[in-house]
Amino acid sequence: MTLNNSKPKIILSVDVECWGQSVLDRSLPILPHSADNVRRLLQLFDRHNAKATLFVLGKFAKTHPRVIKEAASAGHEIASHGYGHVEVFRQSPTEFRGDLRQANDVIASITGAQPRGYRAPVFSIRNDSLWALDVLADEGFEFDSSIFPFAGPRYGIGDWPAEPCTVKTESGHSIVEYPPTTLQFFGRRLPVAGGGYARLLPKRVLRKVFDRAAITRNTPPVFYCHPYEIDVTEISTHYGETPLRRRLHQGLGRRTFWSKLETLLTHFAGTTFSAAMSEIGAMPCKRIGGRESTTHTKPKHALCEST
Repeated sequence: MTLNNSKPKIILSVDVECWGQSVLDRSLPILPHSADNVRRLLQLFDRHNAKATLFVLGKFAKTHPRVIKEAASAGHEIASHGYGHVEVFRQSPTEFRGDLRQANDVIASITGAQPRGYRAPVFSIRNDSLWALDVLADEGFEFDSSIFPFAGPRYGIGDWPAEPCTVKTESGHSIVEYPPTTLQFFGRRLPVAGGGYARLLPKRVLRKVFDRAAITRNTPPVFYCHPYEIDVTEISTHYGETPLRRRLHQGLGRRTFWSKLETLLTHFAGTTFSAAMSEIGAMPCKRIGGRESTTHTKPKHALCEST
């Protein structure tokens, strides 16, 4: 998607959290180096005149409010990643609502505004937790980026639209769902939007993936990352007891990730969800049911009769 011969746009998003607390143990503290990693990303974005949507974990914001205020002052969008990094499908609707409000209170106390957007920890809005979209809309959120449109083993909904749509919930609420980018390959959708997938893809392949997405999609593709992915020594320095298998799984690709970010930001214009949505206009509509279901039964979701 290009405009006036400018660079093609990608939505640049960061899940702001501390690796140990979010991956190893929810009870671990948010360490100081995690804020340093956020600042390094902010400096990189500034050099490339890129804006990003930061999905900030409430616990992180409470521990490091200054870096969140710096990001907001620099023009980045501050959205919510929930409070404690607990997967949505492990919470009841009441617990989820409480987690949202706790995070919102912290973020609003720092930025002076309620977040407009949300992304679930580990993309954990699945078929068995679609009720969360109703709760999000009821709490005033305008967009969500939690549904990965591919059939993954832990998360994702394989038949969810690959491009953004306006979701109509059973109770009559509306919210925009803007999913991370996938690549259609031999009839299958592959998750290529960021994180571990981007760490493992070669730099040239990653750029070509987003080149193709920017050309073939009607809306800017979504890239995401975490601050810890640019920290090569984090695991050995701060989490020395981490088992080897997890070290390899979570550490592979960190050495080259900064270079990949530089390449993407050189060739694409980083923008926020809200800025992109303001240019898109009307979106396809999707109607869902199964509100507040806590089972693994697949709720119905179908195209709306009208937009």
